[in-house]
Amino acid sequence: MKVRLAGEQVTCFVFAMRLSYSGKAVHRVFASCGQEAFLEGHVHALSVLGGVPTGKVRYDNLRSAVSRVLSSRSRVENERWTAFRSHFGIDAAYCLPGIEGAHEKGGVEGQIGWFRRNHMVPVPEVASLAELNAMIEQWDEEDERRRIGSRPRPVSEYFAVERPLLQPLPDEPFETGRLFSLRVDRFSQISVRTNRYSVPVWLIGRTVRAMLHASELVVYDGQQEVARHERLIAKGKTRLDLDHYLEALVRKPGAFPGATALEQARSAGKFTPVHDAWWEAAKAAHGERDGTRALIEVLLMGRHVSHELLVAGLASALRAGALTADAVALEARKAAEADEVAAPAVPAEPERTNVTLLTERRLAQLPPDARPLPSVAAYDQLLRVRQPADRPALQKEMP
Repeated sequence: MKVRLAGEQVTCFVFAMRLSYSGKAVHRVFASCGQEAFLEGHVHALSVLGGVPTGKVRYDNLRSAVSRVLSSRSRVENERWTAFRSHFGIDAAYCLPGIEGAHEKGGVEGQIGWFRRNHMVPVPEVASLAELNAMIEQWDEEDERRRIGSRPRPVSEYFAVERPLLQPLPDEPFETGRLFSLRVDRFSQISVRTNRYSVPVWLIGRTVRAMLHASELVVYDGQQEVARHERLIAKGKTRLDLDHYLEALVRKPGAFPGATALEQARSAGKFTPVHDAWWEAAKAAHGERDGTRALIEVLLMGRHVSHELLVAGLASALRAGALTADAVALEARKAAEADEVAAPAVPAEPERTNVTLLTERRLAQLPPDARPLPSVAAYDQLLRVRQPADRPALQKEMP
């Protein structure tokens, strides 16, 4: 399916699940048609439906589920797919291969065609797949009000009858991503499925774990997440994060202007014209090297300051002619304090005038104590000071 993604026309893949009785359908768009997308599509669809179908769920002989076709109905399933459907309790049934089984999945194929003609024409223009999937969720909800063919009632009323018959979802989640153990090369990058992604430079030469999902890649060093990237659609591409290279660039500021990571940051809108204007002013004031190094120090502050506050600090410092990283930090802090003042005050909780201590509450439930108060008169004799009779004699013998 064609989509204009961030101004570029790309091919995406649609997962669809349709209930036979009600005609309720759930759709999800992914950047790839791999097994990760197949499993994540199931997780999304089952969560939207609120349960798992109790009868047979019919599938085509797609490679994500079927490793080999043995006979007309016998299949060797993919191991991860077997584990997934066992986890959710899905009873899978596979269509006959070729033209013989074309009629066995006509309901979902016809529904995909209807969905494409009514919602994907003309080609939608979105900034990200997350935005497109949010639109698709809204379309699926609106489609529940339509009537299929000559049915007298809409899809929502039939689904209200079908939904209580679904099996409950399992309590434990299923990890749909695929795990890789990869070594970081000298360019601070890892290679995943013909594409390359950046990681922080301090990981060069080390082995990291990469969890590949249908729409994103998450990289871990031990238990710590060190990088997160949107998954690349085309093959042979590279996605770099400028923040991953700042420690190296601050030592070699001459490599900063021509860095590929800087070009991608500009394209993504993370390196704004305000950054460029402040950078040019800093180079004019401090020289090429020191001005670039000051900008890199400002970018390092982005790990502790939000992008909006950092841009506001750069703009204020540029207007004031303050071309140091410390000045930008000060202006960003001022912007943060101004936002806190402008934010509506949270109403304070009403004062609680009647406060009962837990001890008093427990003592109030006990019966009254009629016993007399204890007396310590017997111990008063210990307080009396006695003067021994032989004390003066002993004092006389002393020199």
